[in-house]
Amino acid sequence: MLKKLGAEFVGTFWLVFGGCGAAVLAAGFPELGIGFVGVSLAFGLTVLTMAYAVGHISGGHFNPAVSLGLALGNRFSWGELPGYWAAQVLGSFCAAGVLYVIASGAPGFEAGGFASNGFGELSPGGYSMTAALVAEIVLTAGFLIVILGATSKNAPAGFAPIAIGLALTLIHLISIPVTNTSVNPARSTSVAFYAETAAVPQLWLFWVAPLIGAAIGALVWKLLLDDDATE
Repeated sequence: MLKKLGAEFVGTFWLVFGGCGAAVLAAGFPELGIGFVGVSLAFGLTVLTMAYAVGHISGGHFNPAVSLGLALGNRFSWGELPGYWAAQVLGSFCAAGVLYVIASGAPGFEAGGFASNGFGELSPGGYSMTAALVAEIVLTAGFLIVILGATSKNAPAGFAPIAIGLALTLIHLISIPVTNTSVNPARSTSVAFYAETAAVPQLWLFWVAPLIGAAIGALVWKLLLDDDATE
């Protein structure tokens, strides 16, 4: 079990450090900024690379919503869920702390939003709370369907990390303007505490919506799409 938790810690650290690091350090760099597309690719690549690196140890969740959805989809033990959530959140906080140390080394550094999520005034596009809630629920549900399908025993072997990484990239391409993209409560929680905005009071949405979305995605898969169940 310790190896599984260590893998989830390392994988979540990499996701937050790589994805949020791309947003904080590289997205707005004068003339060389990677923009929304670059940040979207960074998040997708973090999941893809760590899924191959440690997915065989822990399953490669790196996200409390994914762990919940997999438990609901009968792919993961409920007894392991608290430990996974703790490892994911801890890995996320460590990554955010390391990122802050690096980012604060730049002259004139201001944390600003620090890659945090938000709605209303904290939404990149000024989207409402309702829009943010719906986007996070729908996109997390879709993410879980991709994960459950790509890891099905009837799916082509060895390609799941690619499908999951590309799905996360697509999710970011859709929703960075809406919420700065969460679909991951751990990712949202850590960076919010380093932001100079009111990100922390809005954190509730970035736990509630992804967890609801994960439950919906797992339910849709089990009721309508689970080809394993027909074997």
